[in-house]
Amino acid sequence: MYRNYPYHFYEMAHAVLAPARAVSDAAHFVFRNPWNPLSNTPLGKNISAGAELFERMTRRYGKPTFGLDEIEVDGVVYPVLEDVVWGRPYCNLLRFVRPDLPGAIEQPKLLIVAPMSGHYATLLRGTVEAFLPHYDVYITDWADARMVPLAVGSFDLDDYIDYLREILHHLGPGVHTLGVCQPSVPLLAAVALMEADGDADAPASMTLMGGPIDTRRSPTEVNKLAERRGVEWFRRNCVQTVPFPYPGFGREVYPGFLQLSGFMAMNLDRHVGAHLDMFNHLVRGDGDSAEKHRDFYDEYMAVMDLDAAYYLQTVETVFVRHALPKGEMTHRSQPVDLKAIRNCGLLTIEGENDDISGVGQTYAANELCVNIPEWKKLYHLQTEVGHYGVFNGSRFRKEIVPRIRMFVTMVEEKAAEPNGAARTNGAVKPNGRKRAPAEA
Repeated sequence: MYRNYPYHFYEMAHAVLAPARAVSDAAHFVFRNPWNPLSNTPLGKNISAGAELFERMTRRYGKPTFGLDEIEVDGVVYPVLEDVVWGRPYCNLLRFVRPDLPGAIEQPKLLIVAPMSGHYATLLRGTVEAFLPHYDVYITDWADARMVPLAVGSFDLDDYIDYLREILHHLGPGVHTLGVCQPSVPLLAAVALMEADGDADAPASMTLMGGPIDTRRSPTEVNKLAERRGVEWFRRNCVQTVPFPYPGFGREVYPGFLQLSGFMAMNLDRHVGAHLDMFNHLVRGDGDSAEKHRDFYDEYMAVMDLDAAYYLQTVETVFVRHALPKGEMTHRSQPVDLKAIRNCGLLTIEGENDDISGVGQTYAANELCVNIPEWKKLYHLQTEVGHYGVFNGSRFRKEIVPRIRMFVTMVEEKAAEPNGAARTNGAVKPNGRKRAPAEA
C-alpha cells in the first residue's frame, strides 16, 4: 500500500513556509546590517533575533560535514584527509588519514560503528576527533534511505550485519571496534558469527556504548513504548513511502522527521528553553553562546530516513522479542550464539542518566558473553551523563576516552605476549566498580 500522507504534509509544509522564510531572511539581513540605525536598538535586535529563530526552526537541514581538517598533537598541527575506502549503496566507510603524523602507520585501527537511528554519522564528530591522535580511525557513514533508488532493493538488520562483516574483512585482522548505541546489537552479532566461523578477521576488541543489548533491564520510556505497542503498530503508524522526486521514490521508510519529533517530544521543555536562551543571547549580542546553539542544532536537526525493513526488524528483534539476550536471534537462519565469542575483548560503557538505554542494558553483554576471559571483560558506568554524554562532551573526553585507550592498550599488549594473555582474578572494571548495575 502506498503510504505517504504524513510525508506529503511534511513536504507541503516546507513549500508553504518558503515565502515566509524568504521574508524572515530579508528581515534578519536588514535589521542586522550595521548601516541600519535600527540594528542597535532593542526593536532591531528583537526583530533580527526572532527572524533568525524562525528561519532555523523551519529550515530543511542537509547532511553536515565532519569538517575535521586538522588535529593538534603535542602542540603540533597535522592535516587530516577524509577518504572513502569502501562503499555499498547504504554505507560508505570513511577513513581519516593523517599523512604527516609521526608513527601513524603503527597505530591500531579503530572502527567506529555509527548508529543508523535517524541522525548522520557526523553526530559522532567529537567521538572521531577524540581518537584521531591515537588511532587509525574509520567510521561507517550510513546513507539516507530516501536517496537510495528503489531498484537497489531493501536493507534490513541482516544486511547491516553483513555490511559489518564485509568491512571487517576489508580492514583485516586486529581491528578494534566501537559501537555507539544502536549498533551494539548488530556489532555483537557480527563478532559472534565471525568467531563461530573461525574467521581470522574477527576484531581484537569491541567497545559497546549505551547500547540496547537487553532492554528488559532498567527499561526506559522508549523501550516500554516499543514493547507495549508491538511491531505491527509501528508498521501501521510509522512507515511511510518516499514521495517524488527523491531518488528513493516508492521506498518504504521510517522518516527521519518522525524520529526527530520523538526525540524532541521527550525533552520538549529543554529544547524550548534552549531556543529561548538563544533568542536572549542574540538580543544581548552574546555571539559565542549563540554559535554553540547553532552548532548543536545544525547537527541535531539534520536527520535521515531509515529503510522500513531495517527499522521494523530492529524494533521486533531488539525491543519486542529481546531475541539476542534470550539466545533466539538468528542471522539468515544461522543462530547468533554469543557463547562463540572467546577471543574478542569486551568493554561496555553506560551513562548514569541515560534515558534511551537504561543502566544495565549494555552491561548485559558482559554476562551473555560467558566464554570471553574475565580479564578481557571490562565495564564502566559514567556518572552525571545522559545518552549523548556517553560519546561526546567534556566527561567523554576526560574520563571515557582514557578508559577506552587503556582497554585497547591492554588487549594489544596481552596479544603480543608469548602465551597470548595473562589472567586476573575477577572482572576488571576501570572505574573500580566490582558490582553489576543490577546489584548497585
